[in-house]
Amino acid sequence: MEIFTKYSEPKRQYHAIDHLEAIIIDLKEVKDKISDWDTMLFSVFYHDIIYKASSNTNEGDSAKLAMQRLSEIGYPAEKVAKCANMILATKKHDLSEDSDTNYLTDADLAILGKNPYDYQKYTEQIREEYSIYPDFMYANGRKKALQHFLQMEAIYKTEHFSKKYEKQARLNISNELEIL
Repeated sequence: MEIFTKYSEPKRQYHAIDHLEAIIIDLKEVKDKISDWDTMLFSVFYHDIIYKASSNTNEGDSAKLAMQRLSEIGYPAEKVAKCANMILATKKHDLSEDSDTNYLTDADLAILGKNPYDYQKYTEQIREEYSIYPDFMYANGRKKALQHFLQMEAIYKTEHFSKKYEKQARLNISNELEIL
């Protein structure tokens, strides 16, 4: 119930239940490549459970809550730690030595490589979530985030997601940067 309640907060436009569903749909395509499906699902459910547009500690706060909740249900300590590390990885989306983490971060960024209509809808939802900022501040921050992705050697760390989304993601991001 807590997960549903948090992801259903009125200020959430993109980081909501639909985002979790989209990640799970993408991950189901590679389920046979994921070594710990249960921990993956916990990571998906908790990766944005704490989300405030004005905060830069969302991932850390989400990881702490996940650790607390998973410990409360007696989930194995090493899997609790793995879940927390996977959640923390969604902050920068860097290449990980853990393939499950790479699948999570790739699925989290899958929206970047979707068709132009879905990408446009996503950008509008993100703008609504960051509506506390005036346009000039939002545009500067958004440009910085988008340029970070374009400067990566590869946005997607797994072969599956790279083949499926990399080219379109770079095109979508470049087009958005031109508009900003």
